[in-house]
Amino acid sequence: MKDSKASILLVEDEENLHEALKLNLELEGYEVTSAFDGTEALKKINNEYFDLIIMDIMLPEIDGISVTESVRVNHNEVPILMLSARNSSADRVLGLKKGADDYLAKPFNLEELLLRVDKLIDKSKKMQLKESIGDSYDFGNNKIDFKAQDAITWNGQRVELSKKESMLLKLLIENKGDVVTREKILQVVWGYNVYPTTRTIDNFILSFRKYFEEDSRNPKYFHSVRGVGYKYMD
Repeated sequence: MKDSKASILLVEDEENLHEALKLNLELEGYEVTSAFDGTEALKKINNEYFDLIIMDIMLPEIDGISVTESVRVNHNEVPILMLSARNSSADRVLGLKKGADDYLAKPFNLEELLLRVDKLIDKSKKMQLKESIGDSYDFGNNKIDFKAQDAITWNGQRVELSKKESMLLKLLIENKGDVVTREKILQVVWGYNVYPTTRTIDNFILSFRKYFEEDSRNPKYFHSVRGVGYKYMD
């Protein structure tokens, strides 16, 4: 069994193959969500977090290449394993060019598919890991103690932090200078697969500005990037 159940979106319209793959992936310990056409796949990708997408090319409504292209245009870096009954090098090149991470021609060996799935998920998780900043962090005249879940603010006030405030602060600071998407925040901090509104995180960011910014209306450290996510800058 995999630890903390990696989630997979399986996009395949051939019912018998879909059910066989779903069963085998679940036996490996993965959490599997199904989609049977391109439109349904895009809807689920926009509303849920996945560690991997297994995508057939030949799909009703919107084909797998177009779905993959749409995912990448929206800056979603989820690994995509593409499946195709067409085994031409041109199809393989096109799939990889449009953003697929791997390509498997049908009929395929089940063990090979499971091995590729495992490698893609491991690679994805390693890429997401950032060097930890430890138990405390100073910026400006602020000092955060993640272990004690409290902080001394720029004007000398002590603030108690909730567990989620500490986790979110740590995530933003460890990704200093990079935009952290709301999807990643809600997955890492809240553990959600289905996302609530952005207001949940906005309220936390407003609190951080109130605690740590000398001028909360002109923030120096905690920034919202409209339509994408949030960023910490020092």
